[in-house]
Amino acid sequence: MWYSGVQIEWQVSSVRIEEHPVLDFERGEKISFFYKGQEVEAYPTETIAAALHAAGVRKLGVSPELHRPRGLFCAIGNCSSCFMIVDNKPNMRVCVLKVKPGMHVKEQGGGWS
Repeated sequence: MWYSGVQIEWQVSSVRIEEHPVLDFERGEKISFFYKGQEVEAYPTETIAAALHAAGVRKLGVSPELHRPRGLFCAIGNCSSCFMIVDNKPNMRVCVLKVKPGMHVKEQGGGWS
């Protein structure tokens, strides 16, 4: 890839950037949490949405009225596209909430609680 006349290379494993010419990643040791009962690996510095995205999950829920699939939209906590149930608490914005070991995450369904 070229950026401002300089060739930039980075390594990508799955969909996580492993190496970057400008940014440093202080990830720490891998942890795991549960998404719909399945164990998912993550890093403690990631948000739930980033960890799910890296695991291949693109659908975070469905819209309230038409039940259309919803995914990551703003990624800064301003919209409602990423509302999920985290440890039995509804309406959690997973785009800004950091992953914690052993937490349980699931889709919220077609309406907000």
